[in-house]
Formats: sequence, C-alpha cells, structure tokens
Amino acid sequence: MNLPTIFSITESELDLNDLLAQITLTSTGAAAIFTGMVRGETARGDAHVTEYLEYEAYVPMAEAKMKQVADEIRERWPVIEGIAVVQRIGKLYPKTPTVLIACTAAHRDTGVFEAARYGIDRLKEIVPVWKKEIGPDGEEWVEGDYIPKPGE
Repeated sequence: MNLPTIFSITESELDLNDLLAQITLTSTGAAAIFTGMVRGETARGDAHVTEYLEYEAYVPMAEAKMKQVADEIRERWPVIEGIAVVQRIGKLYPKTPTVLIACTAAHRDTGVFEAARYGIDRLKEIVPVWKKEIGPDGEEWVEGDYIPKPGE
C-alpha cells in the first residue's frame, strides 16, 4: 500500500485542512497534529518581545532529513497511515504557524500521539532550519536543538 507522506519546506501559508486531507485515508479514524507558532512574547528564560522571525533552510538537505523523520516514524509505528512534516521559511510574524507535524491512523490508541511528538522532536534535532529573532532590542540567531549525531 502506498501511504501518503508529505515533507516540504515552503514559503506558503500552512493550510491545515488541505494537509490533513492529503494524509487521510478512508480507514483513518484519528489524526494527531502539532503546530509550532511564532511567539510574540517569551516569558520562559530570558523574557523578551519578538516582532518577527526569519526562518532559513538548506532546502535539499532539509527535505531529505524530513523524509528520514517520516521513515523513522513508519519504522517505529507501522500502523501510522499518513504523515505530514512541513516547515515554513521566510519572515513570519507572531501567531503564525511555522511548522506542522501530523500523523494519521485508524485509531487514537495506536501511537498516533507519540508518533507526532517524535516527529517534532526529531525535526528539531536533525533538520537544518535556522531562525533569526527580530525584536525591539535588535536581532539574533536563535540556537536550536539541531545537533545531528554522526551518520544522521
């Protein structure tokens, strides 16, 4: 069976309904969706205001790594039906979705929540996407969790 898998870097607005429709089968009864957003105010750690973020990616490698994330999800959770891994790049303002990880399955108790959580955690670890934070006090590149291990 050819299961739907989407992985892409885009400058376009994320259309949740369209992405979900693309990874839903007639047997799908559950979808777990994670969407990361641009925060305008950060209270945790060094509290500050963000006017906007600028995301950049090395697209060929980023999309290859997103495919790897999807492959790892399928290996760990073989019952997952559809997978979407989508990252926006460009200039993004607060309250804007920046990343979407969605997994579908026949039932909610099949690991679909865990698979989506794994997807966002792995994306942060191995997909080369960088962000610059612009605020009233200036701009700075934000250190992420991107720390690929040898061979990743």
